Amino acid sequence: MTTSADTDVPDRRAVREFARHLFGVYTAGGLTMMIDLGHRTGLFEAAARGPATSAELAERAGLQERYVREWLGAMVTGGIMTFDDGRYALPAAHAAALTGPGSKNMAPMAAMVPLLGRNLDAVAEVFRNGGGLPYDAFAPDFTGVMDQLNRRPLDELLVDAWLPLVPGLTERLTAGARVADVGCGTGHAMVILAKAFPASTFTGYDIAEDALDHARAEAAAEGLTNVRFERADAAAFRPPQPVDVAFAIDAVHDQVDPAAVLRGIHDALVPGGRFVMVDMAAETDLADNVGNPFAPWIYTISTLHCMTVSLAGGGAGLGAAWGKELAVRMLGEAGFGEVTVAPAPGQALNLIYATERPG
Repeated sequence: MTTSADTDVPDRRAVREFARHLFGVYTAGGLTMMIDLGHRTGLFEAAARGPATSAELAERAGLQERYVREWLGAMVTGGIMTFDDGRYALPAAHAAALTGPGSKNMAPMAAMVPLLGRNLDAVAEVFRNGGGLPYDAFAPDFTGVMDQLNRRPLDELLVDAWLPLVPGLTERLTAGARVADVGCGTGHAMVILAKAFPASTFTGYDIAEDALDHARAEAAAEGLTNVRFERADAAAFRPPQPVDVAFAIDAVHDQVDPAAVLRGIHDALVPGGRFVMVDMAAETDLADNVGNPFAPWIYTISTLHCMTVSLAGGGAGLGAAWGKELAVRMLGEAGFGEVTVAPAPGQALNLIYATERPG
């Protein structure tokens, strides 16, 4: 006779298989921090110059050999570097994803893991008691990490790959337009566009004063006179004049009141004005995200940052995985017309939404 207790006993093989999977998850988390170290210390750039012993690599990077040797052990056993006849090498395909100034360099992303991990105790408390962690809880490092994550893709893709997805947008900016970026962060997108389209004027809005200081310094260093930055809550976005084009790049989903942000952007546009929103590539329904290799990352950063900063202000807590179905619906509810959604070229984690205020 079989009892319910018998049926509750898990298959030992299944337990072992899941335990191996779980240890792989933990190992990946550890390797992520090792990748962050390699990026911070210049070890990947040094390794990309060619095979080397641990002493030679340490000399190239100006580091201590004993630490470099132990780090190399993690890199080799983790499948990131190779080891042969006493020399370590970074394969060319791996170097392409870990070095260089282009958008394919994923090394800066590794910094998110230790950064978000610093607040685990506080996040556990809001799990129990409600509320959230404000932006200040992630300062000052969050600004710099996000700047590093976004800077390379924006440099490489914004003008040549993303703008052409919106018919007529490049021509509009070339002719001269008033442009706003809501939640601009360190303002690099506005600096790029201000350089590329001198006939247009650009204003970036953000609530983080340290990010705005960075933005103003970069604009000044570039000698730009057609871009400025202002501190403003995105939900209270009210420019002094209507704008022709508005951007929101990875900014809407973590707002306290995202519906008010979208309505404010709609109302700030001239009739026929264009709105371009870049946001996470996810579906609204969890079931539709199963099998998406990026989904665990999106839900993780949402739990540890995006959702909690919204809930800290008593907000909607949309989270990074709010998904395109909800995004399109909210854009419609804000008054926008037809919405087109396309994968962001060169950025598998993002979608580009394009719409306009009806004339």
